[in-house]
Amino acid sequence: MDAAIAGVDQVYHLAGLPGMWVANKQDFHDVNCRGTEIVLAAAMKRGVSRFLHCSTESILFPYCDLKGVPAEEALQPADAMPGAYTRSKSLAEHCAAKAAAAGFPLVIGTPTMPIGAADHNLTPPTAMLWYFLQKKVQPHLNFLVNLVDVRDVAMGLVLTMERGRIGQRYILGGDCVPLGNILRMMSAMSGRRQYPVVVPGRIAELSAIMLEYISDNFTHRPPNGTAEGVRIALAASDLSIDKARNELGYAPRPIEPVLRETITHLLARGGEAPSGAIEHHALSSRAS
Repeated sequence: MDAAIAGVDQVYHLAGLPGMWVANKQDFHDVNCRGTEIVLAAAMKRGVSRFLHCSTESILFPYCDLKGVPAEEALQPADAMPGAYTRSKSLAEHCAAKAAAAGFPLVIGTPTMPIGAADHNLTPPTAMLWYFLQKKVQPHLNFLVNLVDVRDVAMGLVLTMERGRIGQRYILGGDCVPLGNILRMMSAMSGRRQYPVVVPGRIAELSAIMLEYISDNFTHRPPNGTAEGVRIALAASDLSIDKARNELGYAPRPIEPVLRETITHLLARGGEAPSGAIEHHALSSRAS
């Protein structure tokens, strides 16, 4: 790590293990938490002038009593998180916040759900869209999703690095709308007749627990739902991006054009949705 940042003045720590399921749950901690500790230690040793830690909106939803603190500003205990992925990301942010409190010039950028036409590897949010695009009947949790153009996220991270106040978190999102609305927009854009069906949260959670058990113990392949993903979806709330707008000059474009670009790309791409395409947010999607 020391060699990697030799001669570097600013560090963008964007690496992480997204998704809600891996065969070895310790991988989440090793990559997301321990990885952050290693990069931070090297950057502090180097004495860089600025450090950006990339987090995720999934750790900001209210999983416990926030005691009146806005979700956008709260730093909840890692133990309050709904699963291994969010615990690892929460621990990483605690580590980052501790470094900033000690005087290290660190800022935090928190993307919501980036999508875009150039997502050739099908990251979880795009994989979710592709999964639903192929389904005539679309069972889903009708939770709030905050889709954002990945180009706006990239610019937001640069603005956070350049203009963000030390120790502060900036949410880099777009429009927050119910998933059912997104599915109807997708149907209109694709010209496909599709039928969204809302699944009750408790049924989705029980189904996800069963699917995850089968994956953990028998198939060892990503399930189409995890309990953590459902719990995140049920807790999802509309996080304000006003701080990023006002302090950074962050100005995300409307979601309709990027959604249309993404759908056009997916239809041209063809193929099947990958195994576990919607596991990133059981019967839905999210994360960074």
